[in-house]
Amino acid sequence: MAADLPYVERHAHQAVLNALDTSRVVMLHGARQSGKTTLAKQVAAERQGSYVSLDDDAVLAAAVDDPVSFLAAGASPRVIDEVQRGGDRLIRAVKRLVDDEPSAGRFLLTGSTNFLTVPTISESLAGRVRLLQLRPLSRAELAGTPSCAIDAWRDGTPDLRAGGRTSRREYLDTVCHGGYPGALRLSRQHEALAAWFEDYTTTVIGRDLGLLASIRDESAMDRLLAWAAACTASTLNVANAARRLGITRPTLNRYLEWLRSVFLVEALPAWSRNPLRRAVQRPKIHLTDSGLAAALLITSAEALAEPTSTAVGPLLETFVINEIARQASTNTRRPTLRHYRDRDGREVDLILEWRDGSAVAIEVKASQSPSPSAAGQLAWLRDRLDAASPGAFRAGVLLHTGQAHLKLADRLYVAPIDTLWSG
Repeated sequence: MAADLPYVERHAHQAVLNALDTSRVVMLHGARQSGKTTLAKQVAAERQGSYVSLDDDAVLAAAVDDPVSFLAAGASPRVIDEVQRGGDRLIRAVKRLVDDEPSAGRFLLTGSTNFLTVPTISESLAGRVRLLQLRPLSRAELAGTPSCAIDAWRDGTPDLRAGGRTSRREYLDTVCHGGYPGALRLSRQHEALAAWFEDYTTTVIGRDLGLLASIRDESAMDRLLAWAAACTASTLNVANAARRLGITRPTLNRYLEWLRSVFLVEALPAWSRNPLRRAVQRPKIHLTDSGLAAALLITSAEALAEPTSTAVGPLLETFVINEIARQASTNTRRPTLRHYRDRDGREVDLILEWRDGSAVAIEVKASQSPSPSAAGQLAWLRDRLDAASPGAFRAGVLLHTGQAHLKLADRLYVAPIDTLWSG
C-alpha cells in the first residue's frame, strides 16, 4: 500500500538556480526515479520557463525531426527532460543556439544516464554546460535539515548533543527503504518494496542501458548487478568477479561501466598521499542506494536484525556512504570521497578531503555500543597525517547505531549515525 510522500525541498534546488544564473546550459543528471523531473518542473515554474519530456514519443519525434525549432519553441529556461533520448543531433542544436545567443539560463537538461558517457552523443557542450548530479533523497532532506555535520567535523566544532534519536531497528528499516521517492512512498511491507525495486531494475537495464549499447546477454547484466550488491562496501577484484560470473574481464569492465553510467553502481576511489605510499589502489564498490542493494540481496530489516546477519555491516556502510555522498554533492566546499586500505590490513571506510588538504576520516559500525578500540584505525591515520602534513587531519568519527556521542581523544569522536541529519 502506497502512502503520500510530502514535498521534500532538495538541497540541490539552490545549486540549480545558481547554475542557471551563470551557465548557458545546466545538465541535471542522476538515477531514474531520483526526483529530477519534480525538481526541473519546479525550477521551470519559478523561472517562468517551459518544460517538455522526451519520454513522450510524440515529443521525441518532434525533437529529432527539427531540433532547432523544437528547442526555440519554449520560454527560457527550456527544460528538456531525459535529453539523452534525443541523441547527438539535439545536443548539437543546443550548442548552436547557445553559441548564437550566449546568455545564461537558456536550457536545463535532465538525463537518467551520465551525460558524458552516452555513446550516441559526441558533443560534450564543453565550456557551455554546468553538470550537476541529483542523487536519491538524503535523510537530511527528508528531515528538513541542512547538511551541517560534515562542515562541523571539518571545522572542529561537532555538536556532541546531536543524534541518538534513532533505534537500531529504525536504521535497518531506513537502510532497506533507501532514498528513491517511489520506494519511500510504499508501506513497510517487504514484498511491496521488493516488487518496486524489481520493476525499477528491469526498467533501467532494459531501457536506459539500451541507449548506451546493445547488451547481448541481459542475464549477465542481472548477475553482475546482484554480484555488485553482494560485494557492496568491498574492494573491487575484477578477475575474481569475472571468474565467478562466467564472463571475460573486458566484458565485466564494460558492463560495470554501463551500470555506473546509469547511476546504479559507484566506485569509491582509493585514497593515498605521499608519503603514504603503501595504499592499495583498488576502489571500493558501492551500490548507489542501500534499498536497491537490500532488495537485490533478498533481505529485509527483520533479517538484518538477526545476530547472525552478515549483510548488515556492508549495507549499513553503503547507506552511510550514500548519505554523505548525497550531502557532499550539494556542499559548497565539495569534498572528495575516498576509502583507505593498505597492504598491512589497515582500513578506513571513508575519507573526505577538501581542496586545501584538510581531511575527515569516518568508520561505520553496526554495533550499538562500539568499543573505543574500534577507532584504532582512525587514531593511526591521525598520527600518520600529523607527522606527514600537520593540520590536515581535522576529525576521525566512528559512526554507530547506538546513542553515545562523545569525544574519545584528540580529534576522535564516537557519534550516532543520525548525527548526519540531526541538525
